[in-house]
Amino acid sequence: MTPERYTRLRTILDQRQPDLTVLTDYVHKGRNLSAIVRTADAVGIGSVHCVVGDKDYRSFRGTALGSHRYVEVHRYTELNQPVTALKSRGFQVVAAHVSATAVDYHEVDYTAPTVLLMGAEKNGLSADGLEAADIHITVPMVGMVESFNVSVAAGIILNEARHQRQIAGCYDRQRLSQQEYNRLFFEWAHPKVCDYCRRYGFDYPILRDDGEIANATIWYAETRQLLMDKVAAMENVNG
Repeated sequence: MTPERYTRLRTILDQRQPDLTVLTDYVHKGRNLSAIVRTADAVGIGSVHCVVGDKDYRSFRGTALGSHRYVEVHRYTELNQPVTALKSRGFQVVAAHVSATAVDYHEVDYTAPTVLLMGAEKNGLSADGLEAADIHITVPMVGMVESFNVSVAAGIILNEARHQRQIAGCYDRQRLSQQEYNRLFFEWAHPKVCDYCRRYGFDYPILRDDGEIANATIWYAETRQLLMDKVAAMENVNG
């Protein structure tokens, strides 16, 4: 790992905002989901939540591949699953929706734990989404079109959230727990070793101060021996 890459990964993790996220309410177009994931990464969001029913969202991984590697995308079949979990952690649900009670998106305090709820391209928020929202917001428009594209609207709102948090100093200190920070750094810095550990059930190895695996040769030899022992034990049982 080059010193430049080490520094870049650390800098990104130092600015991750674990109490800011996005929840899509049946947004189904791959290009819109891709754009939302990319924007989330750009403002320091480490995970987004997508309610897609029984549809597969893999189609958007191609165009969002770079950012998708660094943003965890959680998939759900029903909206109440992520809403209940996020509200139990103190998140306010801010929904982009035109209503009689909606306020300008600038008026919300995004420095509080916030989940931005975005509705589907054609139908907007579902009935469950409307019920889950703590506040409705709108993005002012002066043209003939009736609404922004969902990914564009998300980008505008998230940039306001970034602006508020930057002023408040939220990006000036580590927000992730140390355990989460260490996990993400390892997975980003050593994706192949991460896959190897997951495949065979090994704990992640210890890293040196420069981000490289400590005693890598010994670690690989020990894990290979463990695999050989496991295979031998299975053969004895089957034999």
